[in-house]
Amino acid sequence: MVKLLDEHERTLAFAEVALGQIRSLRQTAVPRNYEIWYVYATGYNAALNKIINETLARSGKLSESDLEQIYETYLSHIKTSDRIDKVGARVIGEIDDVMKLITEALGVAAVYDASLVGASDRLATATTHEQVKAIVESLAKSTREMRETNQTLENRLAQSKSEISDLQHSLEAIRAESLTDPLTGLGNRKYFDRSIEMAVQSALTTAEPLSLLMFDIDHFKSFNDSYGHLTGDQVLRLVAQSLKQTIKGQDITARYGGEEFAVVLPNTALRQALTVADHIRRAVMAKELKKKSTGEILGRVTISVGVSMLKVGDDTDSLIERADACLYVAKRAGRNRVICEADPEFNAETQTRVA
Repeated sequence: MVKLLDEHERTLAFAEVALGQIRSLRQTAVPRNYEIWYVYATGYNAALNKIINETLARSGKLSESDLEQIYETYLSHIKTSDRIDKVGARVIGEIDDVMKLITEALGVAAVYDASLVGASDRLATATTHEQVKAIVESLAKSTREMRETNQTLENRLAQSKSEISDLQHSLEAIRAESLTDPLTGLGNRKYFDRSIEMAVQSALTTAEPLSLLMFDIDHFKSFNDSYGHLTGDQVLRLVAQSLKQTIKGQDITARYGGEEFAVVLPNTALRQALTVADHIRRAVMAKELKKKSTGEILGRVTISVGVSMLKVGDDTDSLIERADACLYVAKRAGRNRVICEADPEFNAETQTRVA
């Protein structure tokens, strides 16, 4: 009883620290933020504590994108691993049950084989009708038992096949979920990192063009500050919807982090990529944002876009860096525009930095 009370007090203390941090940093008290601070309070995840302390020391706060990145990096994958472990344990249990049944069936088969040999020997020496009848009845009984055992095994194997197929689908669903951003339904950062690496390697191997678009929602912080995080989430979903409606086929879309999105365009040269980027920019701007709770028209959302194309000698990092630099120039040039590495504004910015 004392131990239970101690555990009660200890976990309450962790909860109070978590809520205290949320309150002092004026963060939304949603389950994700509570979980981050609760784990922080326990001290069990040293890497999480380290990144939080470093971020607070550097900027004095944790932004929404910081919290999201911390959760994705240090907590969400742990839940996914736990779920995969549970499904894996069920698969192993299912296989163990089938193996036991097969072992039992092999034992019955051995007994049946022995009974056949014995019956053959007895038939060779049988001299009366009664003796033959007894041997035949014994064989019939053994055959029925063998048939029943085989039927049981067949039914169990069919059941196991169905069960393992369901578990396989569960694993596929968990994998897909682990690579999906829950708010927007687009690929998450993990999905982006994996996909762009494969796309870059493929483009370098085949000498096919590949372009990268990096998007950022203009004035996103002011949406959050003025109308709240729910409206901010609505803005993110609006941009994601525009991407889904515009990007098709082999092109890769992902939420890069916070209010940033990325699109990888295989087999696409820079000029075509610029056309795609501007089409997306216009599609986003065409949508009117309405506050769901009141119906109030909040205006239109705009995005800035940076575009880079894979060059000889490039790797994934250099491709992302140039697209990100173009995005930075688009922001500095007034937002709501597309800038690529061939534009004079980008070259002027690059020369200024070098100078």
